[in-house]
Amino acid sequence: MQPKQPSIKGRGTAQRIDARYNHHQRQMVDDGWFQEPENPPKTTVEIEHPKTIITRNQSPDLPFSQSINAYRGCEHGCIYCYARPSHAYLGLSPGLDFETKLTAKPDAAKLLKKELSAKNYKCSPISLGANTDPYQPVERDFQITRQILQVLNETRHPCHIVTKSAMVERDIDILQKMASNNLVQVHLSITTLDPALSRIMEPRASAPKRRLQTIETLSAAGIPVTVLIAPVIPVLTDYELENIVKAVIEAGSLDVNYILLRLPLEVSPLFETWLQTHRPDQAQHILNRIHDLRGGKNNDPRFGHRLRGEGIFADLLAQRFHNICKKLNIKSTLPALRCDLFQTPNSQMSLF
Repeated sequence: MQPKQPSIKGRGTAQRIDARYNHHQRQMVDDGWFQEPENPPKTTVEIEHPKTIITRNQSPDLPFSQSINAYRGCEHGCIYCYARPSHAYLGLSPGLDFETKLTAKPDAAKLLKKELSAKNYKCSPISLGANTDPYQPVERDFQITRQILQVLNETRHPCHIVTKSAMVERDIDILQKMASNNLVQVHLSITTLDPALSRIMEPRASAPKRRLQTIETLSAAGIPVTVLIAPVIPVLTDYELENIVKAVIEAGSLDVNYILLRLPLEVSPLFETWLQTHRPDQAQHILNRIHDLRGGKNNDPRFGHRLRGEGIFADLLAQRFHNICKKLNIKSTLPALRCDLFQTPNSQMSLF
């Protein structure tokens, strides 16, 4: 069990837990001397210049094979974020560094055009937000996601957007054009409807009520929007399942799905410490239920198991979800995104 630690206002964790590739590992000991810093850590952004921008995967339990991440790290600070361990590749902490030391890729749109122009490129939907949120707060200044969407719209390339930010409303002008050709679907991620819990668990993400409003706004604009209840946290949030499904359908979501909490690598001790800090009375109960769902462990990375879990409690959760969808007569009518409209960038020049 991880020791309880004070928190920093507006951050998911106060820990700078060592990355797994570091030469030295430090053991945190609570000696009673920790105090919240008078000058809390500010967000810094380094510029990254990658050679390519499209990431490809062959995961059998993901509905896409291509994705783009405009940023590394995420200022939303969600304590449960499965992407936190990726910061270890930068030699940074998956803890506080993940939400305060970010990198941005301002050349993303330019690189995307180049890759879409390749002779051997085959069009398939690109996911924005597969790792870190494309509409996290720094997007207000960098607008990298908007530039990517402009390229996708110009080339009539399909994409999925996964976000928990109301900032997606900023790009309604582009999304409406793409939606008119069935080239985009927005997937809002909602974890809880409790604003107090959301504030400490995902401190810089849009409040639950604001996300429901975003569903209404996108739906009214003719943009297909669905909801991912992600993650479902045993004991802590799973009791909200029925209420969340009902609320998002009433707001205009065309479909809803869920993903069980994942605690890979460094996320596990970070989440345990968060529990001891914010939910000490429930901590052991929550961890015991996670073990029931994950074969006695904190995490199970196996394909086919990592998103849903296994065992009696996983089966009960799936049955509950099925029953609420049946009761509300939820039948997804979302057609597959179109790939046949894709136009290679500047392809019109070949006519001259």
